[in-house]
Amino acid sequence: MNPIAAPDHKDDFKLKNTKPQLGERWPHGGPRGGGGWISSERATSTYDLVEQMFYLYVRVVKAKDLPTNPVTGSFDPYMEVKVGNYKGKTQHFEKKTNPEWNQVFAFSKEKIQSSVVEVFLRDREMVLRDDYVGKVVFDMHEVPTRVPPDSPLAPQWYRLEGRSGDRKVRGEVMLAVWMGTQADEAFPESWHSDATSVHGEGVFNIRSKVYVSPKLWYLRVNVIEAQDVESLDRSQLPQVFVKAQVGNQILKTKLCPTRTTNPMWNEDLIFVAAEPFEEQLILTVENKASPAKDEVMGRANLPLHIFERRLDHRPVHSKWFNLEKFGFGALEGDKRHELKFSTRIHLRVCLEGAYHVLDESTMYISDQRPTARQLWKQPIGILEVGILSAQGLLPMKKKDGRGTTDAYCVAKYGLKWVRTRTIIENFNPKWNEQYTWEVYDPCTVITLGVFDNCHLGGTENPATVGGARNDMRIGKKQFTQMSWMKSLTHFPHQSNRTWRE
Repeated sequence: MNPIAAPDHKDDFKLKNTKPQLGERWPHGGPRGGGGWISSERATSTYDLVEQMFYLYVRVVKAKDLPTNPVTGSFDPYMEVKVGNYKGKTQHFEKKTNPEWNQVFAFSKEKIQSSVVEVFLRDREMVLRDDYVGKVVFDMHEVPTRVPPDSPLAPQWYRLEGRSGDRKVRGEVMLAVWMGTQADEAFPESWHSDATSVHGEGVFNIRSKVYVSPKLWYLRVNVIEAQDVESLDRSQLPQVFVKAQVGNQILKTKLCPTRTTNPMWNEDLIFVAAEPFEEQLILTVENKASPAKDEVMGRANLPLHIFERRLDHRPVHSKWFNLEKFGFGALEGDKRHELKFSTRIHLRVCLEGAYHVLDESTMYISDQRPTARQLWKQPIGILEVGILSAQGLLPMKKKDGRGTTDAYCVAKYGLKWVRTRTIIENFNPKWNEQYTWEVYDPCTVITLGVFDNCHLGGTENPATVGGARNDMRIGKKQFTQMSWMKSLTHFPHQSNRTWRE
């Protein structure tokens, strides 16, 4: 066999050295440039670990003094932004002559094949073709370039023009047009020209997002004893246990070994509770009436915010809580739904803030700080991650009879999750987004994963029928503290100890 005709595909999965053009490079020689490229020497932005991607931004703010339709007497306005073959539309408003949109459109510069930007105002019609009202035209060579951290470009009022552009018509629109990069503040919330096939709720599912996990606390419930427990069957003493529930977490004490009206347990039940503590601690005292039957004798709903937050080893005072039960039996008539005093229970409950809640595998833990912020140490550095691209992704679903993938990347470290925008129908997506985290402990791990977005609509996968489905994971990778320390040796001059991956 000819070795040239049978290449070794194992090389496709080896670590490869790439040399993308990272950092900021801005055109010079005018607003749009033309004489070459220059590298910015001032702190323009933090996007120095990714390839720079230029976008034409159009912000549509609002309109005023719009004319009404002479036939219908109403006006349902919307704006359409057109750059070459790419069109983006705002939502339409019914019967409104002073609408406000405040929407941003982003067009990739490398795909622009037009010398003008056209912004149309149209009146939506239910049956006939939408009426043309007016337009504003911008010469691409006159569009300014915004370099962060300059303030955002202030929008201006523009008079609408007729179809031929030789006369002004009634109405004004407030717009801002500029050239920028993915470092622009408007980038995450923008409508993107490379996702024109996404409509409706899918537009919100393709945007990049930053999440912060809710702060988790350990809820320690020490069940000490109960008094005056009364069984429904007065002929025998109850044999009691306590069931406690917080959200979907349910724990039980052991069955009191003796039948008594004053049982004792002195057991600890540990739950995990998340701020802002919307759930309640639900306690029920139950009697083991038979091997197959548990009889509820009392109940209490306790909001979590009433419990003490402990940050050290100091003791927590115990408290008595009254339990209540509902009436029962047909003979009681309307009184069967009245609350009645049943018994009381002795508890010692606190929210533990000096511990870290283990919500991830200890092998790939990204955070070891205690819950209480007062106990946090100062960060030892900043971790910067540039998410550039992926290559050779497999088709994850079918659309129009062909395999496709709508990929996005997720990175998680500590309490902070980031999610890049979704690149539509691309097996080699380029995100070029950069994020930062504070590092408190070098012996921690950052986790990155690539997923296929299944919430855009229009797929032929039968799993989407009949309800929502989760996004499918394409792959995952963890970076340990050793790789951080190795990369640190490449930047020995940085006094603030910044890790870069």
